Amino acid sequence: MSRDSNYDHHISIFSPQGRLYQMEYAFKAASSASGLTGIALRGADTAVVVTQRKVPDRLIVPSSVSHVWNVTAKIGVLATGMTADCHSAVQRMRYEAADFEFKYGYSIPPAVLAKRMADIAQVNTQSASMRPLAVVLLIVGIDDEKGPQVLKVDPAGHYLPFKGTASGAKEQEATNFLEKRVENIPEYGADETIRTAIVCLGSVLGSDFRGNEIEVACVQGKDGKFRSLTEEEIEDHLNAIADDADA
Repeated sequence: MSRDSNYDHHISIFSPQGRLYQMEYAFKAASSASGLTGIALRGADTAVVVTQRKVPDRLIVPSSVSHVWNVTAKIGVLATGMTADCHSAVQRMRYEAADFEFKYGYSIPPAVLAKRMADIAQVNTQSASMRPLAVVLLIVGIDDEKGPQVLKVDPAGHYLPFKGTASGAKEQEATNFLEKRVENIPEYGADETIRTAIVCLGSVLGSDFRGNEIEVACVQGKDGKFRSLTEEEIEDHLNAIADDADA
């Protein structure tokens, strides 16, 4: 048994190398537990999230399986990680958003919500009686002053805004794909933003999709609402991607 193995029993104990092993395990669970890969992208006037739709059991009603949720009318989230932790995090996000609007009289900005969720996650790293949630949140929404926003919150309570980001099993491969297009992403229109996110997911997974095999949700324009695309709308985008590839 290695010396370092003595330092992974409690989340609040540092190893001699300055590592918190329980947090590293939480990151591992968040990236691999669901087996999903999530993509979030911010264009000129649109923010979009894309992920796979995996139904774990043939007896489950397929429409009930989702990793994309509405938080407010203008804010949505793609959560990857342990399913129960995802539900808990989304429920807390909705509570924080409603509490903010009740106190201050206007909808919570996406960055404020991300900071609040990051603060809560960070508190869970300070006590041995707590467990960090094994979930990565990709928050997309419309800020009344800044326009479309994409923010990422991890289990340690770290959060940042992004032009494009990814989470889950193929996070690094998706990040590499997006980095090659980082100069053009902020100028993309709605359709191009959605299709780039779908192409990114297909590229890192090495497969083609049907409309019922992925989830796509977006929020567009200053007064836009966060909504999930229907299978027919997704099929239209997939056909357009195929036509572009053949051209």
